[in-house]
Amino acid sequence: MLRDRRIAGLLLGDLLANVGTGMLLVAMPVQTLSLHGGVPKAIAIGLVEAAPFVLSTLLALAIGLGRVRVPPRTLLVADCVLRSLTFATLGVLAVAGLLTLPVLVAGLLFGATFRLAGSSSRRLLATSAAGEAGRFSVNGLLGLNTTFALYIAGPVLGGVVVATAGAGLALFVDAGGALILLAATLACVPRGAEGKDALRDGGTHESGWRILRRRPVAARLLVVEFFFNFLYMPVEVALPLYVSGTLHAGASGLGVLWGALGAGAFLGAALVGRLRNLPQRPLLVAIIGLWALCPIALAVTGDLTVALLVFGLGGLVYAPFTPVAYSFLQSGLAPGEQQQVVTLWTTGSTVAAPLGLALGGPLIELAGSTGGLVLSGVLTLLLLPIAARAVLGRIPERNPLCASA
Repeated sequence: MLRDRRIAGLLLGDLLANVGTGMLLVAMPVQTLSLHGGVPKAIAIGLVEAAPFVLSTLLALAIGLGRVRVPPRTLLVADCVLRSLTFATLGVLAVAGLLTLPVLVAGLLFGATFRLAGSSSRRLLATSAAGEAGRFSVNGLLGLNTTFALYIAGPVLGGVVVATAGAGLALFVDAGGALILLAATLACVPRGAEGKDALRDGGTHESGWRILRRRPVAARLLVVEFFFNFLYMPVEVALPLYVSGTLHAGASGLGVLWGALGAGAFLGAALVGRLRNLPQRPLLVAIIGLWALCPIALAVTGDLTVALLVFGLGGLVYAPFTPVAYSFLQSGLAPGEQQQVVTLWTTGSTVAAPLGLALGGPLIELAGSTGGLVLSGVLTLLLLPIAARAVLGRIPERNPLCASA
């Protein structure tokens, strides 16, 4: 798969861009805690973490639910340009000591406008170049990129940068990553190439939701994934407070903890190819149940070494979820249906993030960091029987690819 220069170039750009984003996982909570003022810490972290999802969700919903088709290459280029300019500006303000909480929230809100559309466009461009035979492998490689960059290299580098040079530098790195992805996109995806399959297939002007309604199992899986992600998000709000409070560690400890998650996720993502012959729907349900145990186990330990082991195992079981889910979804779609459905799916699964973060702030403020972790795990366990009934039920659609999954 990596012998194809177009795919290899796009995946490399995706990897380097995600490293910058991974650094922000550590840098933004630390930056927020330094300028939250009179806003409660958990609320401020929730606002900053949720901001990048608001406008991007509205745009992605317009693409997924509407009938207007925007070329994936165009969306990805727009995402890279806007993100690089906005995040570089935030970096300048942070280094100059002029950054405030409202400005940070507004910058993240605006700069990530194309975030979800750009994310689904990366996947569409890469899987389109790979073809049907290489789709599962490319989805696995994209998952490998995400886990390595967001949860290993990014957080570890973020912890080092924050501890030595300040959180503002991480914003510059993320802006630079967006420029690298822009160059990779312009070099590896010729203008108009992403529309060839759709044109050959005849295309479709149906909305993503209407297409999903013909595939009830995929639609129900989207609902399950929404609540799975929704119930996970309080963990992101609790983690900085859990590290500084229960574990008595600083920014480097937070970076190492995210790195442990990433190390496990990297191994899990690397094993995705070996899972392609397993029944995909039972596998997805099993992942939900195993992940639910992770935040509960974190809450009952106050030792950093044990926490690293627990979070690493959590990453190992969680990592295959996204590539398996996307491969299951795309296997039942015609080329002309891919953009609107994948964009809607990405949005529906990701919109849980701002909602979960919005809930996570007050929840962690009331229950504390360990109490919030326990609630996240218990509620995810309660989702398990619902997920099993929704996803493992009889498949009414006739598409043979979906039926075989």
